[in-house]
Amino acid sequence: MTPTIPRDRSPAASRYLYGMNDPGFAGLLTDKYELTMLEAALRDGTANRRTTFELFARRLPEGRRYGVVAGTGRLLEALPQFRFDDEACQLLARFLDADTLRYLRDFRFGGDIDGYAEGELYFPGSPVLSVTGSFAECVVLETLALSIFNHDTAIASAAARMVSAARERPLIEMGSRRTHERAAVAAARAAYIAGFTATSNLEAGRRYGVPSEGTAAHAFTMLHTRDDKSPEMAELTAFRAQVDALGVQTTLLVDTYDVTTGVANAVAAAGATLGAVRIDSGELGVLARQVREQLNRLGATQTRIVVSGDLDEFSIAALRAEPVDSYGVGTSLVTGSGAATAGMVYKLVEVDGMPVHKRSTHKESDGGHKEALRLSRPTGTITEEVVYPADRRPQTTEPFRVLTVPLVRGGDAVAETGRGALAAARDLVASGLHSLPWEGLKLAHGDPAIPTLQIRL
Repeated sequence: MTPTIPRDRSPAASRYLYGMNDPGFAGLLTDKYELTMLEAALRDGTANRRTTFELFARRLPEGRRYGVVAGTGRLLEALPQFRFDDEACQLLARFLDADTLRYLRDFRFGGDIDGYAEGELYFPGSPVLSVTGSFAECVVLETLALSIFNHDTAIASAAARMVSAARERPLIEMGSRRTHERAAVAAARAAYIAGFTATSNLEAGRRYGVPSEGTAAHAFTMLHTRDDKSPEMAELTAFRAQVDALGVQTTLLVDTYDVTTGVANAVAAAGATLGAVRIDSGELGVLARQVREQLNRLGATQTRIVVSGDLDEFSIAALRAEPVDSYGVGTSLVTGSGAATAGMVYKLVEVDGMPVHKRSTHKESDGGHKEALRLSRPTGTITEEVVYPADRRPQTTEPFRVLTVPLVRGGDAVAETGRGALAAARDLVASGLHSLPWEGLKLAHGDPAIPTLQIRL
């Protein structure tokens, strides 16, 4: 049967069906079956049973050795907005009964959330998030939580591999034009958490304080084309205009026509104190060497070389030996570099204190509310993750760090979500990467960097 497009032209319908950029309540950022389950649970009296749902990944994306938790702050910021106003309920009245609509009109999450701090490394089975409350209030958060964590974690995990490959050389996130306009902001935030130094996205700067960078594209160079000038002379004119507007510390894009001529024009326009040149195409390693030699001959020994153009962690690693000062990364970053989702799931693990288990083939889940700690050697290198029943931390003689922290109590965030939290998350990623055993940092496909021990009741 061919599906039909709803033709409701009421203000509510137009707002929620077509208002993709509406900044209002987030309640409709969910799947229909969350609300039909809610209706059924309200009818049969199970909606108020106390439950715990767990957000975790059964496995890492193919070949990955670790993941980076990201999205925690965004979820905590979204919780107060996860409401259903009259306009939303008008739409939901198409398929929900009056009692369910009444519940949703008054909805406010009042439960507790524990989990890994944003920026923490995770592995298969890590209890990244534990959401406790009534079945009704926990089940409706499933889609929102998974949407945020699966996206942001995928980006941060890919970004961390790129940061590791770059070996302390700065990386700029430049992927806004390769993804949804809202996803671009979240991606910039996730990349910054993982160790990128800046983004091209201005909204990420406004909302999260991520430093922004950017100068000019090829279009600005070509804008200066004239019938009475060669492309090379037009390029020089464009560079002079950019330097006049942005100063000699700007970055000039030198590969619009010919890289060698572009570098000569760049130094001619800005002098030997030019900030940087960018190469966006071609054999980047070869060109970087040639450009470095040319810059040095021209006296621009401190001018940096920025490379971009379909980079990923593997191409960044291949450029380690080249005279590259920083990287601009776009498409591969915002698409997770081969793993567009973290593959996380959100499963019911406890009902009224009783562990419940899912036994579906290849989709099993371990029951019970859980917490986790991570063991390490005295040197700080991590050796094992231990997942155990909540409030039953095992005894150990090895150095360890508890991973599970309180995030929400009684519906209110108790963990910081502002710019200070973003800085803390960056530090946590950096220390986490430093704590990995050396084989855990390999880019080649392999097993998780450390094993996970599940302690069951």
